Amino acid sequence: MGQETQAKKEKEKKKAKLKQDKAERKKERQANNSKGKSLEDMMAYVDDNGNLSSTPPDPSKKRIINLEDIQLGAAKVVRQDPQDLIRTGVVTFFNDAKGYGFINDLKSQESVFVHINQLSEPIKERDKVTFETEMGHKGLNAINVKKTV
Repeated sequence: MGQETQAKKEKEKKKAKLKQDKAERKKERQANNSKGKSLEDMMAYVDDNGNLSSTPPDPSKKRIINLEDIQLGAAKVVRQDPQDLIRTGVVTFFNDAKGYGFINDLKSQESVFVHINQLSEPIKERDKVTFETEMGHKGLNAINVKKTV
């Protein structure tokens, strides 16, 4: 029986010690509590680069933005002249068996893919052509391809 009472006393001591530790932690949390700070202490600012900062921005560096300059929504579509869409180029490669090739744009010097379905007449390498472009899965594709004389 003496053993049980000894173990019981040890358990009670452990409980009291845990309770005391818990109370100390509670006091420590209350001492370091961020509640009750002033509004200025909680304020955060954003600098020119979009980073958060604890210092307010310099009023002398303030930029004035006109309301008319702010664009909401999608960009306005500017209608282009249909003649501007037509490009000229030279066929650099064309494989009749596979039905595709490439046209080198004379203005931008970029290579544009062309498929046989987009041809109005048969073409071969080194032919001068006019064409329009559209964006395909892998890049620019030539459409409405016509030979020029």
